[in-house]
Amino acid sequence: MKHFVWTLPVGLLLLASLSGCGHAAGHTTNKNRPLNVTLASEPATADPNKSTDTNSGSLIFQTMEGLYTYNRNGKITAGVATKMVTPTNNGKTYTFTLKKQAKWANGQRVTAQDFVTSLQRMANPKTKAQYASVLSAFKNFTAVQTGKAAPSKLGIKALSSTKLQFQLTKAVPYFNDLIASEYYPLNTAAVKKYGAQYGTSAAKTVSNGAYKLVGWTGSNASWSYVKNRHYWNADSVKINRVKVAVTKDESTAANLFNADKVQETTVTGNYVRANRNSKNLHTHLTGRLQYLYVNSKKTATNSTNLRQAISNAINRSQLTKSVLQDGSKAALSAVPTGDQKNPQTGQDMAAQVGNLLPQDKQQAKTYWQKYLKETGQTKATLNLLTDDTDDDKKVGTYLQSELEKTLPGLTITTTAIPHAQHVARDFAGNFELNLTGWSTSWLDAADFLSLAAKGNSVNFTNWSDTTFNQLLTKANSQTGLARYNGLMAADKRLMAVKGYIPLYQPSEAKLISNQVGGLTYTLLHEAKYQYAYWK
Repeated sequence: MKHFVWTLPVGLLLLASLSGCGHAAGHTTNKNRPLNVTLASEPATADPNKSTDTNSGSLIFQTMEGLYTYNRNGKITAGVATKMVTPTNNGKTYTFTLKKQAKWANGQRVTAQDFVTSLQRMANPKTKAQYASVLSAFKNFTAVQTGKAAPSKLGIKALSSTKLQFQLTKAVPYFNDLIASEYYPLNTAAVKKYGAQYGTSAAKTVSNGAYKLVGWTGSNASWSYVKNRHYWNADSVKINRVKVAVTKDESTAANLFNADKVQETTVTGNYVRANRNSKNLHTHLTGRLQYLYVNSKKTATNSTNLRQAISNAINRSQLTKSVLQDGSKAALSAVPTGDQKNPQTGQDMAAQVGNLLPQDKQQAKTYWQKYLKETGQTKATLNLLTDDTDDDKKVGTYLQSELEKTLPGLTITTTAIPHAQHVARDFAGNFELNLTGWSTSWLDAADFLSLAAKGNSVNFTNWSDTTFNQLLTKANSQTGLARYNGLMAADKRLMAVKGYIPLYQPSEAKLISNQVGGLTYTLLHEAKYQYAYWK
């Protein structure tokens, strides 16, 4: 989710605020020179327990560290834990030893209790953690989530200040990814002090990663990541300060980059097309899908015929190649390219399933007439909700034109709002049509498929299908090839009835200064600034 174009005076104001920060100003040596970067929109929180949006995830990724983390090449390695461990009890028990030198930015040691505090808080229904389901494999999770058991009954225990144990109900094939990307500690004293306000600003957040969060008020458009001098591997962090500015307009971002006021920024369609031969332009496919959600709780949009009409009307190849023009790929199904491989043949699941989302205008018109008949209408007006970022507004305009052109009698109005407000409306179910997206933190198709599962807090469509739910549940109870085939069957069912409508798999285009090294991007993650250095 993203979108909005700044006026020129705002862009000039941002240029002025960053002047003197870059190498061009000549006021600093590379040793103390800050790295200036941009973020596409405002983060909603710095609280790992409550984060659901990509911008918050980016902030947390740079300032927090779990038991495992990612090395400079994007591979999982030991973080707060002394080493990566082999589970016992048929993959259901993990016992970790914490590094004694692992510390919070305030100098306190990171303890096993800090992980207990975090995960119990996340599982506690009073916290209202929207993505608490990442803990679903922990012993007693369901009982805790439904209020039938105290959070202390969750399958996590501090055996000592440096010994931590997880107890699961089943082995999870991608559990190491969860350890690295989802199970962050929280400073126990800070959580007790700030309660529900924890993570609402930098002043109410304590970091344990390579950088600490500084200057974020919870609503402002610029802040810093400052080197955590207490970080256990601080000697390897070469850049002391990273300055972040929310920049929603690609022309502003490009102008900042060309003036050397910013050394890393994201650009989109028009700029990518015009500068595709630039040595500073780097593109990579992301582990994300963008969707058009149709709200099944609203009378006007609770219709399989409507979903089918909309999906068949969209030319996804035209959307990616002519509108976005940034290397994004048309969605083939509910599973993005590169997300999961056949454990027997190594074939990519997206390729094996094939294109389940072709454009078929005649089918679209047929379903549209069925929709009008079932609702007793001859025409309809529906609202499309998007972020106020440049990409989302372009996609929204394209969808508006394509749907109105293909489906006679349909009028699409659009509403573009800031990202944090958009997320709030997602969870409130306050939309008819919704342009949104989902980024995974691990390579497994179940993460994308579960977005349509009954009871999932991030099933924003409120759609439910007994056959799909049974297929997904059965697949997740299996292992190996049986699980893989089960997930493919769930994917095919979801796409057959269009529980949600996948549009495209984004490719991210970055402008990166040739003065900076160490920035590596993967399907799952942004570059970690702790590995960046001035050349």
